[in-house]
Amino acid sequence: MAIRGLTYVLLACIANISSASTDFSMTIYTVTSRSISARWSSYVGAHSYRFSATSNAATGQPAFVVFNNRFILGSVSPLLPATLYNVKVEVLDGNGNVLAEAQTQQATAPDVPLNINAYSKTSSSITVNWSAVPKATHYVLKAKAGGSIIETTVNDSSGTLTGLQPYTLYTISVQSSNVGGNSQQSQPIETRTVLAAPVIHSSSPDFKTILVSLEPVPQAVKYSFIIIRSDAVGNKIKKTITSTNTSFTNLDPGVWYTIKAHALDANGIPGDDKIKEQITRPHAPQSVQASLTSDSMSTSLGVVVSWNASEGSTNYIAVPIGKFRILLQNCTSRSTSCVISPIACGTQYNVTVVAFNEAGASDAANATEFTSVPCSPNYIRIQEIRSGNLTVSWSPSPLTDYYTTFVKRDDGLEVMCNTSLTSCYFRSKCGFIYFISVFSYNKAGQCPPGNVLNYTTAPCCPTHVKSLFVSSDTIEVKWNPARGAEMYETKAQDASSVVFCNDTSTICTLSGLKCNTIYNMTVYSYSDIRGFNYSCQKKSITTGPCSPSILNITKVNPSTINVLWHQNNRNAMYKVFAFGKAGVRSCNSSGHSCEIADLPCGATFSVSAVATTPEGKSLPSYSLPLETAPCCPNNFSVAQITQSMTNVSWTAAIGAQSYTTVLESSKGQAKCHTGETHCLLGCITCSTNYTVSLSAVSETGLMSVCNYHGYSSSGCCPSAVKLYRLRSNALRVYWHAIAGSVNYIVNVTSNNANFTCSPMSGYTYCDISEIYCGDIYTVTVSPVSIDGSIVTFCPMKMYSVSCSMNSGAMVIYRGKRSLFYNEA
Repeated sequence: MAIRGLTYVLLACIANISSASTDFSMTIYTVTSRSISARWSSYVGAHSYRFSATSNAATGQPAFVVFNNRFILGSVSPLLPATLYNVKVEVLDGNGNVLAEAQTQQATAPDVPLNINAYSKTSSSITVNWSAVPKATHYVLKAKAGGSIIETTVNDSSGTLTGLQPYTLYTISVQSSNVGGNSQQSQPIETRTVLAAPVIHSSSPDFKTILVSLEPVPQAVKYSFIIIRSDAVGNKIKKTITSTNTSFTNLDPGVWYTIKAHALDANGIPGDDKIKEQITRPHAPQSVQASLTSDSMSTSLGVVVSWNASEGSTNYIAVPIGKFRILLQNCTSRSTSCVISPIACGTQYNVTVVAFNEAGASDAANATEFTSVPCSPNYIRIQEIRSGNLTVSWSPSPLTDYYTTFVKRDDGLEVMCNTSLTSCYFRSKCGFIYFISVFSYNKAGQCPPGNVLNYTTAPCCPTHVKSLFVSSDTIEVKWNPARGAEMYETKAQDASSVVFCNDTSTICTLSGLKCNTIYNMTVYSYSDIRGFNYSCQKKSITTGPCSPSILNITKVNPSTINVLWHQNNRNAMYKVFAFGKAGVRSCNSSGHSCEIADLPCGATFSVSAVATTPEGKSLPSYSLPLETAPCCPNNFSVAQITQSMTNVSWTAAIGAQSYTTVLESSKGQAKCHTGETHCLLGCITCSTNYTVSLSAVSETGLMSVCNYHGYSSSGCCPSAVKLYRLRSNALRVYWHAIAGSVNYIVNVTSNNANFTCSPMSGYTYCDISEIYCGDIYTVTVSPVSIDGSIVTFCPMKMYSVSCSMNSGAMVIYRGKRSLFYNEA
């Protein structure tokens, strides 16, 4: 009442302050079960503020409080809990007049909860119970420990605070709440949370044991363990110990077990439970079997391993253990079989199976022995030691019972060979590619396919090798194509040299060879893979003969020559030719010389030789010039012009440029050298036998000595020719013979008659009768040659015959004398 009176006094003191503004507002600040607080805006001119709360219920008593103008926040109480009030703030002046007001409706909060109880069942929560509060729509729970406050809202009269710290002492309070707000906090109580749940670690070291270990829990003095099959089959096993480690044995293999553990504090209060599932390891699989398989999608080998299921296993691993206990490729399966692929060939395995689940691996199953297929043979060698025979050999492959070799030729022909040895033999042909595979076998089957080897035999040798052309330095060879040949090499070899010809064609020309030489010629076939086939047969070919070399030409006689050449060929026939305008002359010989006869005189020739062998003819030798001696003149005559001079004449001789004529006797020689076809020779001795020769000389000085029949010079003209008159009409011509005994003829001629007389041999006179006197006679006494010719060059004498008959008279006429004698 004192407060209320003071309020009225304060309001009266400020009633006269006028408001400077008409804006005025109010907001509810806080609400409790017994009070309502509000905030209002400041009002200019306000003397005081009256804050009132009036209940709409009949039982409610109005309440108000007056605040001076310095307050803008106020509270009104005591009010009824959970009651709706009309809340109003009025602005009063100093006279108590209302200048402005603001009002709203607000319910009070429910009453404070009573009978608070709290306990902890988990380390992170406390459960609280209390008596229900009328008209409370929900409750606010709070837990405080140190500076940490945990708060939660519930709808019922009990609730649980979560998110708490284990084994911690908390102060617990409760507030009831409705739309009006929260009540005051209840009377606080203290409650401790229980111990935290331990962290469980578990494992199964074998198929019948589970090991459990706990991480230590602070403030814990003991630990409680419970284990049971998760499917609830069998009994629980309980343990309470002070240690954090324990084990459970004699369990079922491959079975899930539920493990529950909690810690106890010094008062024996259990902490949170921790539950963990742990499975025991599976039992080792039983009845392991292994058999070979082949992956149809590949060439890899595998082994199918099967076994009986082991309870609790999630997957299995089949492990082959080879020699030296080496672990090889394994296989994993969720079923009771799997394929180990690829497996090593040529090995014996012990195959075992291990089952797995979350706990780990089981013991290894009893191993079963398995032998893999043998490996493909290694170091396969293909040899052709002899042409036409292939030897295929290889290194032994472990665990092999026998081998099979397949040989397929590139034309499709295929053969095979089965053997327990490490080699096979096959017939082969030249020029083919052979594809060879070797497989090894045992009871498990065939080895994996190995490499397919190929072997190319040497190309075939060319056939029908023949020479198309052979000369002194060239051989042209042709042959039929050889199977497998990519190129050919033609080789011609003699004792000191080799000539090669490489070509892809089946024809080859070997040039630059030696003449008349035996060459061992071979045509080798070649392929890039096998190289040359050096087994091809040789063929002996002799080149054409060498050109002869003429060493000398010797004249045997004027019409015959001997030609000598270098005999540089074997088994050759030589033919020597002399070519010229006069025609061709030749001779043949297998030796080194021959004679060419019947050569015409006065001719020029080119002489060459040709050698002929079965291989052909050589080129002609270099030609040597040949000139025969000039011909002798066909006609030769000697005419004596004077007693000491003769005229020699002849016809032109073929090939002659000049001539030398010689008349020779024991008394001397007459000689003439001229380029004409006649010559005068002086100093001839009458009545002498001469040998006559003529030498025809060519331009080059070749000479033909032409011997003609002997020439006898005419008898000597007589001397001292005289005429004697005999009887009438008769004359005697008398002379003196000069040399030798010759016959004479006397010619007496005049204009009126001609008289001739020939005395007997040995006589030096001749008588002429019946001459005419008074005529002038020319008298010539000429010797008569043996051949009967009469010398015409003896001097004539002219006589005049007088008709008077004076014996012995001599008449000289014209400086000459005439003698007239009377007949004796």
